[in-house]
Amino acid sequence: MRKLKIQDAELMKIAFQQEIVRFEEAKYDHRLHGALLVCAGRFCYEVAELFGHSPRTIEYWIERFEQSGFSGLVDQERKGRPAALDERMCRKINEDLRKIPRDFGYEQNLWDGKLLFHHLGNRYKVQSGVRQCQRLFHSFGFRRRKSRPVIAQADPGGPKGI
Repeated sequence: MRKLKIQDAELMKIAFQQEIVRFEEAKYDHRLHGALLVCAGRFCYEVAELFGHSPRTIEYWIERFEQSGFSGLVDQERKGRPAALDERMCRKINEDLRKIPRDFGYEQNLWDGKLLFHHLGNRYKVQSGVRQCQRLFHSFGFRRRKSRPVIAQADPGGPKGI
């Protein structure tokens, strides 16, 4: 039997790796195949080179498999950083954003990331970045609106149209 080839193998290897990362089931299958290769006698560094991971990653998979069986190859839910805003606070901020900034004593007519950053610090004692404030707008369903530029006329006293 002849050896099969995939065109643009290096590019496709990257595409395969990206596809594996996209789906949880694919990640599990990927780890199963890695464990199977180690079970068949391959070294961690060989499997790592084939799979595009570090040898230490393959070792972690095998250690987790040895400790927990097949469930050790499934990604566990991770906690991550705790949210700075609780649900109640988010509702209040959303209500604030539905009002005009002048209701809170600000000079601006429209909310923006910098103003929300200032508002969160003053009213809620929450320190957040301007970019995070911009993300809050998006999460509350707001869209960014740009003001329309005023078009200057060449001769203000001249004829209005031709």
